[in-house]
Amino acid sequence: MSHRTLPPEALDAWADALRERFDLAQEDLPIALILDLARDVATGVARPAAPFSAFAAGLVAGRAGGSPEDTRAAVAAVTALAKGWES
Repeated sequence: MSHRTLPPEALDAWADALRERFDLAQEDLPIALILDLARDVATGVARPAAPFSAFAAGLVAGRAGGSPEDTRAAVAAVTALAKGWES
């Protein structure tokens, strides 16, 4: 299996492919918001917690209704938890 690192500029193409495949709007995949969440969790909790936390934020946002506002609120809540985290 080949391990590849996706350069930041390639995220736009990947996001476009996800939007097309799953019929998502531009605002449904806020790249910068999710990357900031991953950074905050990785530095505040642990690196492996970042993808898991992004999944949790998406789950919470979806259960709240799934709007872009719901996504921002879920990300803000997870980020706040990570910034105050002490293991």
